Amino acid sequence: MTQTYLITGGAGFLGINLVRYLLARGHRIVTLDIADFDYPERGRISEIRGDIRDRAQVDQAMQGVDIVIHTAAALPLYTEQDIMTTDVDGTRNVIDSAFRHGAERFIHVSSTAVYGIPDHHPLREDDKLDGVGPYGKAKIMAEEVCLDYRKQGMCVPIIRPKSFIGPERLGVFALFYDWARDGRGFPMIGSGNNRYQLLDVADLCDAIYLACTLDKTLVNDTFNIGAGEFTTMKEDYQAVLDYAGFGKKVKGFPAAPMIWTLRVLEALHLSPLYKWVYETASKDSFVSIEKAQRVLGYSPKYSNKDALIRNYQWYIEHLDQFQDASGVSHRVPWKQGILSVAKRFF
Repeated sequence: MTQTYLITGGAGFLGINLVRYLLARGHRIVTLDIADFDYPERGRISEIRGDIRDRAQVDQAMQGVDIVIHTAAALPLYTEQDIMTTDVDGTRNVIDSAFRHGAERFIHVSSTAVYGIPDHHPLREDDKLDGVGPYGKAKIMAEEVCLDYRKQGMCVPIIRPKSFIGPERLGVFALFYDWARDGRGFPMIGSGNNRYQLLDVADLCDAIYLACTLDKTLVNDTFNIGAGEFTTMKEDYQAVLDYAGFGKKVKGFPAAPMIWTLRVLEALHLSPLYKWVYETASKDSFVSIEKAQRVLGYSPKYSNKDALIRNYQWYIEHLDQFQDASGVSHRVPWKQGILSVAKRFF
């Protein structure tokens, strides 16, 4: 059955992948984003340029919408004020508008950042929440907003994805891919023997669509989503270097000195890496996806290695489109700052 979907953050990395996924299944799509939707699919959707913090713009986008997929968020490199007003107040705007316009479902894309720096693995949906930094805290608060509307009878599936990659994904992963392309190795915080689960965006789109289409009594819950197959950081990222073909290796460094150095560089605005990235990079980080498999029938197709290499292939094939771009979203490479100097030694 053809339905009308509103995708907030539709011009972003997850947004464009969802647009393509839903168009392939015959649905009508409205996107709401502060950024231009500058993709070839532009003529096949209804695009609204707007900010989810502006209720009038949200209400305009919500007309005739059956299902909302809420992906819009201010990422960790934004200011604390932008993160809180976008991720919390903006979420409240969108879900309240959806509720009052009679949308059938509101799928909220949260993050496993809500678990903070965990003391055990795998993480399950009922584990305690402890966000690190403004982004992690805002994601928890946004989930609380969603739970309020679930209590009012709204169908509000909450999806907690691991860091997801794939076509169109740049951001912090572009740093790795730039080094691999130029025949450099990868430095690793710690030994690299920790297990760090990722997620391919195609598998995330599958999970979101299951939440959109299965019986409401099944999906009106919270689900971790991640890759089913992953090894260690060292082994998974080495697969990219092997694919690049320069014979380079992942090299581990003692975690404590690197973390302290990155804290100083972040404070001085000399490094794009933020606390949640470097504080967790040397630790195990994986979630149980058993609930999503059992309840939703979620079945991930891509391993960590598959997802990393697929993303790297896309990066190489489209390098001319973003080589001179930079910013703080997942759509563009992040400025390397002083890390561009460190690159010379690998």
